[in-house]
Amino acid sequence: MKKAVITGGSGLLGSAVIEEFLAHGYEVVNADVKHPKEALCRTVITDLTNLGEVYGVLAGADAVVHLAAIPVAYSHPNEVTFQNNVMSTYNVLEAAGTLGIKKAVISSSESSYGICFSKQNLNPQYVPIDEDHPQLPEESYGLSKIVNEQTADMIHRRTGMQVVSFRLGNVISPEMYSKFPDFIHHPHERKPILWSYIDTRDAASAYRLAVEAEGLGSVVLNIGADETSMDIESEQLMKECFPNVKDFRRNLSGFQPLLNNEKAKKLLDWTPVHKWRNYVNVLSPDHN
Repeated sequence: MKKAVITGGSGLLGSAVIEEFLAHGYEVVNADVKHPKEALCRTVITDLTNLGEVYGVLAGADAVVHLAAIPVAYSHPNEVTFQNNVMSTYNVLEAAGTLGIKKAVISSSESSYGICFSKQNLNPQYVPIDEDHPQLPEESYGLSKIVNEQTADMIHRRTGMQVVSFRLGNVISPEMYSKFPDFIHHPHERKPILWSYIDTRDAASAYRLAVEAEGLGSVVLNIGADETSMDIESEQLMKECFPNVKDFRRNLSGFQPLLNNEKAKKLLDWTPVHKWRNYVNVLSPDHN
């Protein structure tokens, strides 16, 4: 039985990732600063900013999935967010590479493109945004994710460990679908995240597939659903909220996502299957 250590397994995404790995026969250890609401596996209380503790919790693992982080900008002083996210990721990859662990997946973010937390009303340069789109953050959270992706490249060069960095869209757990009717007919709601989302269960399958994939080296992948989180067609969303963006890299028919997930689908043989419309009673705007 292969052993996977999941950092941040007590958080929003953690339980789904742990369940996914358990369901596919892995021994799983959760490394977090707190215990989860429901214990799905053994939890080891770990300060990921302490390299010695990280070595301890990763010893004997075959793979590490790094979810733990301060998950948004401006929730903490900028330097706290940067130091926590950068050093915890560095320590996880440093320890994993030195211990001879062959597979790691880390959690980057669509926020690294800079649009999400921009105070300058930054527009995308083109849509759908793919992994080659410039990363132009104005804050330490997005910057920390760029540094982490570079750390992944460095560790791969030194040790050969496969490191996949997921630029996650807005993570949605199943109970959060109840909030969708509040915004699905309001174009400027969720504009900064380009109306993206990813169900925790679909993200979880992507993490497992990234661990099981071979020969990826160090690679970044957008992880998002096959549709936007809105009941307004994508072309109309762009006209309403980003009228100056003229570079459309594909025909935006229907509710196509503005965060391009094609590379992840191809490299991981992954398909997101959970669609918000299957969980939400969509009423016309007049009923809202």
